[in-house]
Amino acid sequence: MKKEITLEKVISSAPDLILYAAPIMIGLALLEFYFSWKTKRDLYEKKDFLTSLTIGLVYILQGLVTKSIMFGLVLWVYNSVSWSIPVNWFTSILCFVVLDFCRYWAHRYGHEVNFLWATHVTHHNSEKYNLSTSFRLSWTQQIKVIFFIPISFLGFHPVVFFICHQIAVLYQFWIHTELIDRMPKWFSFIFVTPSHHRVHHGRNENYLDKNYGSTFIIWDRMFGTFEPETEKSIYGIIDQPKHFNPVKHVFHVWVDIFKNMRRAGSLKKALWIFVAPPSSLEKNPGKKNA
Repeated sequence: MKKEITLEKVISSAPDLILYAAPIMIGLALLEFYFSWKTKRDLYEKKDFLTSLTIGLVYILQGLVTKSIMFGLVLWVYNSVSWSIPVNWFTSILCFVVLDFCRYWAHRYGHEVNFLWATHVTHHNSEKYNLSTSFRLSWTQQIKVIFFIPISFLGFHPVVFFICHQIAVLYQFWIHTELIDRMPKWFSFIFVTPSHHRVHHGRNENYLDKNYGSTFIIWDRMFGTFEPETEKSIYGIIDQPKHFNPVKHVFHVWVDIFKNMRRAGSLKKALWIFVAPPSSLEKNPGKKNA
């Protein structure tokens, strides 16, 4: 019979890689900031950088609490099933691949469903694209843990999942840069590169809702959401905020959703607004156009 695992054991057995890597990532972002200033590349805007840094630091501090809730749910599912997958190098790689597949769909639905977009928009509402953009992780994105339940249900060990999840998040850091042009073709066919992810962050018409891959770009090739970089990206979102307030950057879509729901007129319409595509969301409901 499978031995039950406690949350304390998972947390103590799996190092917090993101917490350890944070000073290195901040240092590299500062180095890129300095290089941008020195070479007049205009990759950074000071207020935008401080907004990204603030959002990222709060996310890390918040994670000290929410991590227990998130992985507690994953652990509960794992302990609820009677089967488990043995831990070895092969199953660890397999867990990472399955996790990346789940991340693809979590990311894709994060662009296609209002309440999930509210948890993700923070990552997109900067008109700059640099290493600090990777710090823009919404303080409400833990909702997406629902997409990772299948990993525990399949029987992958929670410690393996915890480590794979952190590696996947850390991989995202280096692809947020304009300083790396193209990677070798064989690498770009399999893995997400800065070129691929610049497309994802672009609001160019042909770039919208493309390249959702986290580590592997093969999911986009398989499911028809791949788009190569053919022109310079215009960064930001369609309804781009014109401020640098980190709290508003995190919650502005949530505010729009609940305002729309309040004016919906019926529970059915309100629920539909919650799960409808972001394109259906009325901005500043109640305001009349001049």
